Amino acid sequence: MAVITSVEKRSPAARAGIRAGDDFLRLNGHRIRDVFDLKFYSYEPEVSAEIIRDGEALTITVKKREGEPLGIEFESYLIDTPHSCANKCIFCFIDQMPPGMRETLYFKDDDARLSFLQGNYVTLTNLLDADIQRIIDMRISPINISVHTTNPELRVKMLKNRRAGECLKYLKNLADGGVSVNAQIVLCPDWNDGDEFLRTITDLAALSPAVQSVSVVPIGLTKYRDGLEQVRPVKKADALEIIRTIDGLGNRLVAEGGSRTFYCSDELYITAELLLPSVEYYEDFPQIENGVGMTALFIEEATDYIADLDENAEAASFTLVTGELFYPILSNILDALREKCNNICGSVIAIKNEFFGETITIAGLVTGGDLINQLRGKELGDRLIIPSAMLRSGEEVFLDDVTVADVERGLGVSVLAGSGATELIDLIFS
Repeated sequence: MAVITSVEKRSPAARAGIRAGDDFLRLNGHRIRDVFDLKFYSYEPEVSAEIIRDGEALTITVKKREGEPLGIEFESYLIDTPHSCANKCIFCFIDQMPPGMRETLYFKDDDARLSFLQGNYVTLTNLLDADIQRIIDMRISPINISVHTTNPELRVKMLKNRRAGECLKYLKNLADGGVSVNAQIVLCPDWNDGDEFLRTITDLAALSPAVQSVSVVPIGLTKYRDGLEQVRPVKKADALEIIRTIDGLGNRLVAEGGSRTFYCSDELYITAELLLPSVEYYEDFPQIENGVGMTALFIEEATDYIADLDENAEAASFTLVTGELFYPILSNILDALREKCNNICGSVIAIKNEFFGETITIAGLVTGGDLINQLRGKELGDRLIIPSAMLRSGEEVFLDDVTVADVERGLGVSVLAGSGATELIDLIFS
């Protein structure tokens, strides 16, 4: 049973007499276990809802438009609790978190429902044949899958789960069932590179067009790895080799009239000290949330925006901050901004990640404490501009629970956050 917490006014459920506090049991005879059951079995224009109200079983007919939501909400969007991860992956970032952080940061989800609803990547190790068949039957697509390797024995070693190799069969089952897949490979040097990498991408290419995109991202290593497997960071030579391999395969697929499908993350190009591909390379940006093509889009957006600026536009004095990885990109953009406008008075500062360790170089993992410690006493101008990725979604809190207000007090400057090139440049002139 699932207790309804609210019913939208004038919704189909409200018109039919369903109330907050009712225990929701079944739709058209099917038990409602989670949000997928609710959406799937409520699609028809007339549905029969079985509920318990004050201990009494009731059956209520709900009439609505085909596909229209019932208009009911539960304590959690999933209705069910999220499925946690049963793996101990050698590259897991959560296992490398420092102690003493808020509890939610230590939860490892591995939920196929969140993969479809929120874009999370799942390993499939906590699913059974019946779960896969349910995904196929309900046409839940696409599913984002952390593959890493298609060698069953190696996958068991990397995920530290005896089912990790066995459940690779689900990739083919999903493909045969018409479910689209976005795949991810976390590159761990000396583990899943070289011949193993070739095997993995060859196997995934054979599942085309069901496998609609594959991203390769480098392992992130913090300083908190006591008791974990030894894995070295991705170096320039590693990145160059992976990019060469992926570009070769992608170019062949495009020449054959298909999609590129296989992409390297922006971080690999920057590590390899190569120019990033143009935005056209990324087609419809299938894995931009995974750091694939985000930089190319940022550069194009900034270039177009700067071209349209008035050279006499008034700008406040400022400091832009970012992680060490993106610092060269943002510096080049600021140079272009100075060339176009006469009134630019600002700088870019790269923040070393002392919280997680200096091998972590992306802006999204910069903490408020590191900002305060490294910028205190510096001339920052009228405003400190940060990327929104540094903050918890929808809030003004950094990963270390330092708030934007804490940073403002600690540095004596206003802090403004922006997402994307246009917003960041707007903050200079606002």
